[in-house]
Amino acid sequence: MLSQTRVIMDESVKTRLKSVFGDRVSFSHAVRDQHSRGEGYQLQGVPDAVVFAESTEDVVALVDICREHSVPIVPFGAGSSLEGHVAAVNGGVTLSLARMARILSVSAEALDCRVEAGVSREQLNTYLRGEGLFFSVDPGADASIGGMAATRASGTNAVRYGTMRENVLGLTVVTPGGTVVRTGGRARKSASGFDLTRLYVGSEGTLGIITEVQLRLQGLPESVVAATCQFPSFEDAVATVCVALQSGMRPARIELLDEVQMRACIGYSKLEGFEEKPSLFLEFHGTEASALEDAEALQELAASFNGTQFAYAKHPEDRARLWKARHNCYHAAKWLAPGKVSMGTDACVPLSEFAACIKETKQDVQDSGLLAPIVGHVGDGNFHLGILYDSNDAAETDRAEALATRVSERAIRYGGTCSGEHGIGIHKRQFMYAEHGAGVEIMRAIKAALDPHGIMNPGKLLPDPQSDA
Repeated sequence: MLSQTRVIMDESVKTRLKSVFGDRVSFSHAVRDQHSRGEGYQLQGVPDAVVFAESTEDVVALVDICREHSVPIVPFGAGSSLEGHVAAVNGGVTLSLARMARILSVSAEALDCRVEAGVSREQLNTYLRGEGLFFSVDPGADASIGGMAATRASGTNAVRYGTMRENVLGLTVVTPGGTVVRTGGRARKSASGFDLTRLYVGSEGTLGIITEVQLRLQGLPESVVAATCQFPSFEDAVATVCVALQSGMRPARIELLDEVQMRACIGYSKLEGFEEKPSLFLEFHGTEASALEDAEALQELAASFNGTQFAYAKHPEDRARLWKARHNCYHAAKWLAPGKVSMGTDACVPLSEFAACIKETKQDVQDSGLLAPIVGHVGDGNFHLGILYDSNDAAETDRAEALATRVSERAIRYGGTCSGEHGIGIHKRQFMYAEHGAGVEIMRAIKAALDPHGIMNPGKLLPDPQSDA
């Protein structure tokens, strides 16, 4: 259960916020409501105020005020998080970092850059294109870089380029005590001291507020080849993926959509030439010869597992159409059931267990009687369900929650994790003990040491020991 002890903001605090931030603080209901939730998880938590920071110094000023008055702070980037990370469940101040959107430096020689936390993924890649570079982490949504670091985001390119964990070189963080700390650096490796960067990456705003991020970049590949392949059964598609990766093939992207998700994408994104069958969406990076050679090798492998309709998309506009359809899976799934909402799940298991876990999950969806398309970044064992349900129907809502719970529990049972990339937020706190055991108490001790007043995004990530243990 979630503790929702709301802190009542004193009028003197509001007066001080207005004095320090002027028109960069809002108390209007419309603005507060806009910042009360992300996507996916329906719980709303309306803050008492929204502060729009424009610099690290602004963040320090806010932290000092909130610490003095024990007022909660909830960081807010693009609002695309899916597990309730940005709901102000205890009230307080939502800190919007959207105006901190400057690209501070780019080094083509060192293949790195430094950006403010509010820079969006698409904004950064548009800027980098002229330098012949790109930032590889692609969660689909045009999320902010700070939010991606805070939730340890991943996405379609992770099988080749890694997650935010591998692509963040350093951070600027404002601690709960108001100190500005720079972690990491520009070196590609270090054996110096505790790895504070990795401590903050994935901490979901519970230990401090990320204001700047140093990122690893990649050179734009000489050639990019996208491809699709369809299968008569989900098992054949999964077997193709598993054997491909066990054989040492490393496509840049390898996405799996089940027949329900394909029906949604065909209808919503107007994909022509596809049938409602389990499908792989693939992408290969390299030289013109090597990218095509890799694609042909996978085509041959897919044929041995009954894969058909293997098609290439070499032109940028054709690739963009395919990946736009893939990134719109969330909206396409909702198109299948107008009026219903989507509860997105996210689980990740070892590749050796992927086929068994996904087969059990498919059967569970069928038995539940719910509509729940499956899509996955299957190159690293990560998959998602978009569980569609009527939020006004208590019984159907309970069935959706039960299905999502079983997905998380099953992933942990198979040696995996309840979240490969969405993070914990509010919705998955209940699984932390099952996955981490006594490690949860170490996390709790770190939280208590760094945030003794408990003002940093309270109610998130760590379970309540009185009710969740």
